[in-house]
Amino acid sequence: MLTQGRLRTAIALTGPAFVASVAYIDPGNFVTNFTGGSRYGYQLLWVVVLASTMAILVQYLSAKVGLATGRSLPAVCADVFPRGVNLVLWVQAELVAVATDLAEFVGAALGLHLLFGLPLFPAGLITAVVAFVILGLRQRGYRWFEIAVLVTMILVAAGFAYLFFRAGRQDFGQLVRGLVPTIRQPGAAGVAVGIVGATVMPHVIYLHSALQAGRVRATTARQRRVLLVHNRWDCVIGLGAAGLVNVAMLCVAAAMHARADKAGDLVAIHDAFAATVGAAAGVAFALALVASGLGSASVATYAGQVVMEGFLKWRIPLLVRRGVTMLPSLVVLGITNDVGGPLLISQVALSFGIPFALVPMIIVTRRRDVMGDMVNRRATTLTVTAGAALVTAMNIYLLATIGQG
Repeated sequence: MLTQGRLRTAIALTGPAFVASVAYIDPGNFVTNFTGGSRYGYQLLWVVVLASTMAILVQYLSAKVGLATGRSLPAVCADVFPRGVNLVLWVQAELVAVATDLAEFVGAALGLHLLFGLPLFPAGLITAVVAFVILGLRQRGYRWFEIAVLVTMILVAAGFAYLFFRAGRQDFGQLVRGLVPTIRQPGAAGVAVGIVGATVMPHVIYLHSALQAGRVRATTARQRRVLLVHNRWDCVIGLGAAGLVNVAMLCVAAAMHARADKAGDLVAIHDAFAATVGAAAGVAFALALVASGLGSASVATYAGQVVMEGFLKWRIPLLVRRGVTMLPSLVVLGITNDVGGPLLISQVALSFGIPFALVPMIIVTRRRDVMGDMVNRRATTLTVTAGAALVTAMNIYLLATIGQG
């Protein structure tokens, strides 16, 4: 019940968007943003801003499903769509989980390697253990989990705030020009799709609804409006902060003028920081990478449970479920030290999964019989539909470009 004072209500409703935002600054973002900034300067900054703005709207709608129905988006989809459709949605969500794990586990393992010299495979196993520990904090209440995830986000933000002002002089004229939509080089299209895939995360679209479901009960129309207002600000602040971190990543890469053939090589980027800026910059980068990987890995673990329980109403042991999606990441860590390419490919794959999460969410949130008085306004539906269409068009363009190549 919403019987608390305004401040206590705001505190009670704040948190889910910050948990979701950690997935928006995962190690995949490091690769795509540094690739975009080092190869094309500030040219793709508009893609980062557009994707971050879209993320705020998408996560707001996802959270609204949880507020309106008291259930997760996958659980609502299980009732709204035929079983065959839900099976397809679940399969693609599991494939997305594999791509997500690749970025998160490889990124965190690289960070541990850079900080402590650990081999990548053992570092990946450590990442898995720590992610389970963070997720286990939910057993003590959702606040403990949210605080732990928020700490990882603060570490990433602090690292890039430091690097933004120390890594090189920013060309603010070019930065402003980068806000104008343009793609001048053919190769930039693939990186742009990767940036979108790394920023708008399909699995967190499902998760955010579960984070809000049953959190605070509203029994009147006025109370539901209060919920929506606080949810909106939670998304604007939480996802907006993640957007600023992504902007900082690309700008740091642009200012560093990294070599194009090393754009996706996180080890080379770390070494460049240490050599040209100082050891502290290298440590800041590595620590941000570790925090990003650990926070996003724990969030992804939770999202995987939400997806499976929602679409299929299955509950399997967390270790078994997580082991399946972790396996490809551990294989990559075991066979190669050059993980920049697989990381970038994983983010492009994530972009192809976005429409599979967005379209069901759009359908659900525009149905009054499901959402009640929280149903989308027509302008909201049109806006998020346009965003989904844009992502799909970018993916089609990428496929056409690959086909011509």
